[in-house]
Amino acid sequence: MSDLKAPLIDRVIMSVAPVWGAKRTAARLRALAYGAAYEAAEPGRLRKRTRDKGNGNAAVNPSQAALRDMARQLDRNHDISRGILDILVRNIVGANGIGVEPQPRDRNGNVDNDLATQLSEAYERWSEQPEVTGELNRGRSEALVCRSWLRDGDCFWQYVAGNVPGLTHWSPVPFSLELLESDMCPVDYNDPANNVLGGVQCSAWGRPQRYAMYKQHPGEPYSPMPELKFLDTDIVGHIKLIDRIGQRRGVSIFASVLTRLDDLKDYEESERIAARIAASMAAFIKKGEGADFPVDGAAGEKRELFFQPGIVFDDLRPGEDIGTIDSNRPNPNAATWRDGQIRAISSGTNVSASSAGKNYNGTYSAQRQELVEQWGAYDALSKAFIDQHTRETYKKFCEMAVLSGVVRMPRNMTMEGLSQAVYVPPSMPWIDPLKEVTAYATAEDRRYISGPEVLRKQGRNPAETLRSQSKWQEDLRAAGLGPAAAPTNSPENK
Repeated sequence: MSDLKAPLIDRVIMSVAPVWGAKRTAARLRALAYGAAYEAAEPGRLRKRTRDKGNGNAAVNPSQAALRDMARQLDRNHDISRGILDILVRNIVGANGIGVEPQPRDRNGNVDNDLATQLSEAYERWSEQPEVTGELNRGRSEALVCRSWLRDGDCFWQYVAGNVPGLTHWSPVPFSLELLESDMCPVDYNDPANNVLGGVQCSAWGRPQRYAMYKQHPGEPYSPMPELKFLDTDIVGHIKLIDRIGQRRGVSIFASVLTRLDDLKDYEESERIAARIAASMAAFIKKGEGADFPVDGAAGEKRELFFQPGIVFDDLRPGEDIGTIDSNRPNPNAATWRDGQIRAISSGTNVSASSAGKNYNGTYSAQRQELVEQWGAYDALSKAFIDQHTRETYKKFCEMAVLSGVVRMPRNMTMEGLSQAVYVPPSMPWIDPLKEVTAYATAEDRRYISGPEVLRKQGRNPAETLRSQSKWQEDLRAAGLGPAAAPTNSPENK
């Protein structure tokens, strides 16, 4: 209250010149308000504040290559870093890639099941060898794209369609992908006059139009620096991990934890070496008074005492004793400290701490809570991957399937309707299968969820499951076994 009371000089001025005094009082109150707004914004001797005046590109472009190289080094040589990437890829795209269920819709919004079957069969055949080398199926291709996206910050691929000299497509649909690492688009290539920043040329509204691409990988051994070419965005796909609006290039998911990961790697290596040294037992002879031991003659000669289990030293001299070197290794606190660091690292990389540290202690409720909470992060990354890679690729595939005549599009169908599909990311794993099945069964019985939705949550294709179940029932009847028997605890057998 004392700060709000006007000083004596202001009160005197108010009595002589009220307008001037009111302005002085208002200015003083504003100054007090500004000073008391946010203490955290004020730098001090013990708290230095980093100022960020630039946009996302100013922060990312000078550092992207260095962060990418450090992340790749950890992926190659650090088990925890490699495990974190494996966990992310496994939960974002899965072993078989993102599931795609064609749902072509006509102008009335109805699904054409026959056309969906054609597209599904063509897409499944294409998924066997979707990229130009023919070495990877779609699941492994998407896993590599996802790993590069998370580790390097971004990844590119080129859509190769139609007849291309020297290239043979691996499916009836003449369409393939050429996977490109982020190095192919130089992040240090800038041309402000043409709005090129980080190798990406954008329109005045910030929409990417072209990418500057090397004609071959700049890290190719025994090759000179390759030339650059510009490719339009309609033939090049780009997936990036960004934190800022307007950011043209991505940044590694390890960016905020690289220092911690590097320190953890060095610490574990030091502890391991110390434990190895401790395992090599060393001993020394403790002697008495120096005057009791002559320095020359037979008594001063160097002696060799050999260690072996159950040994008894019978040649110690008066006043001598045997001592061992204790290195206090292994360190009993190392595991606790390591778990704390892994928890911090997992928080910055969107993985669960139990998965990163391979520590699954806890009750069912605790594990379930962690899994449910963490799965939201995996699901968000899966949706980002689908939006930036799988959906765009599938739409390009549908266009080429129609243009090549492999799939015939009905007259009441548009290309937008033809490429409609349901994208199924990996499903959340079960901790207790009985509880999970019972919960899904109850939800379906009460019409809270549909059967196809349950199957999709398990990572299955409803149409394929229905066909498989129908065929199984036919095989049972053909074998004379009749319809499948109901479970013993079902209502039919009570």
